[in-house]
Amino acid sequence: MADASGSTVPRRQLGRHLKELREAAKLTRKGAGDLIEVSDTTMWRIETGKAPIRKHDVEALCRHYDASEETTRALIALASESKAKGWWHSYGDVIPSGFDVYIGLQEAASELWIYQAELVPGLLQIEEYARALVRLHNPDEDEEEIERRVTLRLERQSLLTRVSQPPPRLSVALHEAALHLPIGGASVMARQLAHLVYVAQLPHITIKVVPFEAGLQPGVLTGPFTLLKYPVNEEGKEAEPPTVYSDGFTGSLYLDKPNEIASYERAFAGIWEAAHDDQDSVTLISEIAGRHERRA
Repeated sequence: MADASGSTVPRRQLGRHLKELREAAKLTRKGAGDLIEVSDTTMWRIETGKAPIRKHDVEALCRHYDASEETTRALIALASESKAKGWWHSYGDVIPSGFDVYIGLQEAASELWIYQAELVPGLLQIEEYARALVRLHNPDEDEEEIERRVTLRLERQSLLTRVSQPPPRLSVALHEAALHLPIGGASVMARQLAHLVYVAQLPHITIKVVPFEAGLQPGVLTGPFTLLKYPVNEEGKEAEPPTVYSDGFTGSLYLDKPNEIASYERAFAGIWEAAHDDQDSVTLISEIAGRHERRA
């Protein structure tokens, strides 16, 4: 086995997908381990992202699991990335653009701390708002592909209402600028802000607005980011390391080193402190929604 140092993010996602493929193929963990000549314990460590796996072993497992060519190529690429000290996933790079790395991390999280400076987070976007952003980011795609991407984005929101397990606790710090920027036009923006007011009433969702008058606060330096935290196991340890995700124009950054997490935790605490309280935030969102409505 290769050295296990480096970012755990690609390794964790690789393990998650390998486990899903194995279960779909109706193979036991021991049976899968026998295929690449490793123990049941080692196979468990691979599937939980605690140990790396060689690329040719990934290829062998994918072949036995009857994985598609695209999935096989993506998982081999994840195995190659597992030594990275920090991980920058470039869109359309070695991992196919249609292979979503982030979604597995998001679905496994028990808490999401989100800071957004100019946009409403994807998990809280209404359809028209999401469509305007998807169309802007993909100017060369036809309408069918635009609609497919919008549908996928909206389907992710079921995470917040799932019943198979408790939905994640969502703490959103939204800069006031995001409330004024009329994405999709004034009418769309009015409905989007009304949706924020609605979801803010849910017991597991808190939305706080950082007002313009807050001035300099840590979010000015960090930019938008999401800090994902994971459930605690019976031993009192998190099932997976906390992870910072930052979505850029051409790719995504993933950080999971303890000192990096500590820095972002401090930053979020400062942003949260600079924000209005829950009720004042909802009141401000409602007021700005009314202004958009009058302009529509």
